[in-house]
Amino acid sequence: MPDYVFPPAAVPAVPVEGTTALFPVRRILCVGRNYAAHRREMGGDEREPPFFFAKPADAIVPLGGDVPYPSLTANLHHEVELVAALGGGGADVPVEDALSLVFGYAVGVDLTRRDLQSAAKDKGQPWEAGKGFDAGAPIGAIRPAALCGEATGAISLTVNGQTRQAARVADMIWSTAEVIAQASRLWRLAPGDLIFTGTPEGVGPLVRGDVVHGEIESVGVLDFTIR
Repeated sequence: MPDYVFPPAAVPAVPVEGTTALFPVRRILCVGRNYAAHRREMGGDEREPPFFFAKPADAIVPLGGDVPYPSLTANLHHEVELVAALGGGGADVPVEDALSLVFGYAVGVDLTRRDLQSAAKDKGQPWEAGKGFDAGAPIGAIRPAALCGEATGAISLTVNGQTRQAARVADMIWSTAEVIAQASRLWRLAPGDLIFTGTPEGVGPLVRGDVVHGEIESVGVLDFTIR
């Protein structure tokens, strides 16, 4: 056995729907601006391809519940997304083979410290403080792909019962298969990777006490409260 200088951290994991099994998270890759209307909302050109950024694996908050309001921000935003949980991996994966890597899908919310992100973008600095913070990735249970197909249906998010985001996963500029294939050109993918595939228009602020409900047709739901 390795002689660690202190006990290693527990492996972040997400429950698998209908089982007692846990999906061990290796890393989190996220796609930016993958819905045309959201790209316009954020001031981008919808003809440009989406890009990737990362969150640490331990940013996940499995099954929602209470999510702490993060430090050093006055403008926390919600971004509901389809999450692809990979059970396979590889590099330079062809688009036609990409969905074979998917173990299942989940509802995720990419929480964003928008003020910190905007300040970093204005200075040409990295975004980590705006995107990669503690508890910045609430996620619902993973539903095996065999139970939900490719997952292209309705995606929505409400705050305190009021609809903020509503679209269809099929509205994505790049499909889930194309996102996975492109990611595999940048990184060698592996089992345990989570890919947040982008958010539709309607992103907006959250404050303490807000009750958030995310839902994706055939995939599941995610509920959490900002504390």
